[in-house]
Amino acid sequence: MSLTITDACINCDVCEPECPNHAISQGEEIYAIDPARCTECVGHFDAPQCQQVCPVECCLPDPEHVESREELLAKYRRLTAKSVA
Repeated sequence: MSLTITDACINCDVCEPECPNHAISQGEEIYAIDPARCTECVGHFDAPQCQQVCPVECCLPDPEHVESREELLAKYRRLTAKSVA
């Protein structure tokens, strides 16, 4: 499943640059994760990088966007595919 950032976020700005899929951005009050771009770092790293660097552990699985590892890998492949001219 993709991840979400809870309201425990302190806006420390460490997660956004760590996301290889550019799925994290500043929301109205706290950072947010775009579930269409979040692969939990499958294809890039062994663990979600936002979870690794978050000082308050607010990057959690999103029950609204449940995906299997295979679905996350397929999303990773779509996001990293090169355009064919």
